[in-house]
Amino acid sequence: MKKLKYDVSLRAVKLLAVILIAAPFAACWYGCYAGRIAAPFYCRGNLLIVLLFLALYLVFAHIYDALQISLYHTSEIIYSQLLALALSDGIMFVVLCLLSKGLPRLLPAAAALCIQVILACLWAVFAKKWYISAFPPERTAVIYGDWTGLERLVRKYGMDRRFQIQVTMSVSECLRDIRLLDNVDAVFLSGVHSHDRNIILKYCVARDISTYVIPRIGDTLMSGARRMHLFHLPMLCVERYHPAPLYAAVKRLLDIVISLVTVTLLSPLMAITAIAIKASDGGPALYKQVRLTKDGKRFYVLKFRSMRVDAERDGVARVSTGDRDSRITPVGRIIRKFRVDELPQFFCILSGAMSLVGPRPERPEIASRYELEMPEFALRLQVKAGLTGYAQVYGKYNSTPYDKLQMDLMYIAHPSILEDFRILFATLKILFLPESTEGVPQERMTPSSGSLKAAAGEDMEES
Repeated sequence: MKKLKYDVSLRAVKLLAVILIAAPFAACWYGCYAGRIAAPFYCRGNLLIVLLFLALYLVFAHIYDALQISLYHTSEIIYSQLLALALSDGIMFVVLCLLSKGLPRLLPAAAALCIQVILACLWAVFAKKWYISAFPPERTAVIYGDWTGLERLVRKYGMDRRFQIQVTMSVSECLRDIRLLDNVDAVFLSGVHSHDRNIILKYCVARDISTYVIPRIGDTLMSGARRMHLFHLPMLCVERYHPAPLYAAVKRLLDIVISLVTVTLLSPLMAITAIAIKASDGGPALYKQVRLTKDGKRFYVLKFRSMRVDAERDGVARVSTGDRDSRITPVGRIIRKFRVDELPQFFCILSGAMSLVGPRPERPEIASRYELEMPEFALRLQVKAGLTGYAQVYGKYNSTPYDKLQMDLMYIAHPSILEDFRILFATLKILFLPESTEGVPQERMTPSSGSLKAAAGEDMEES
């Protein structure tokens, strides 16, 4: 009953956001545009326009987690709302242009957007305060096996307002007296092996205790298993990645079309960037570097040069420490901040070496070092490397290779065009977030024995 009340009240607050956002658009459409399009609609046509906006808003709100008041800070919710509104209203204005004889007036649409932004900000502040006051933090237990430190992450990301950690214990302590979990509402399992984890999971499910599991590599592979019945038994079949031919063909077609359109539209920006790099120090505007793609095949990635020409004069592959790296040029800092240095990779996509969405292309030397400690790292190469991907969007720039591997395998386990589009749109959210360009601290650059702390890091450049 408690969880039912939680779900119903949370959905009601989210519904309030949808109503507040839809009202200014509906007023703007009915009051300013409905009667001025080339062939005015009847009642149902106008209603469909409003419903189309609602559908777009809900899709983008889902992609950017704009309604997740239980998980994110108020500022993050507002930022996500702004992205969802900008894309929804932008697409609807294009629809309006197609329905009108001439260019429609921009002022009413701009005014509606301003009202939506104000209402979205007010809702985010209200909803977050309401959530904190209405629902006290869940009494939480953290059970760890191989990995510790989850309680620090709860505090770091401000989740202590939702999870009040009352006990932290090893899995052996928990199994000695599992009844210790009877007094908590939620349990986090961190690095717990499957046998012990299953005992705790079944106990928690039986007692209606929410359980959050950090998966292991095997769990992620199993998530993509195909359900079947064999020998009159339920069975799961796990295979190497082999997408349906239709999905592969559509994905390649989208890669070509989107890359051609992007290169055409951004060619002036690319030309200006090349001139600026050349003028800054006389070095080449582009650099190429060997990377790995599907099945370990090597190819040359192209990027705008953002570091000094002699950044790797000793020939040793190193990861970057981000903005603190003294080898980054003044022009390089700007193009890295706005991801302009990535644009030449669209030519790699057109050539077929890369895809729009996939695991980040890694250097062979760095991948070999990771595989010494983490042989499963090679499983990322079941698919083509991507300009963006699940790990790039949902991980941080300096997330550990193990975490990024998990996220890449999650993407590989569930291939779909809808997921590709979701990742492409979600990429917009991280473009201007500073943590997505953080570098890697020196002490975490190289994998050490028994440690998975090394971070993937940014690219080094060779002239």
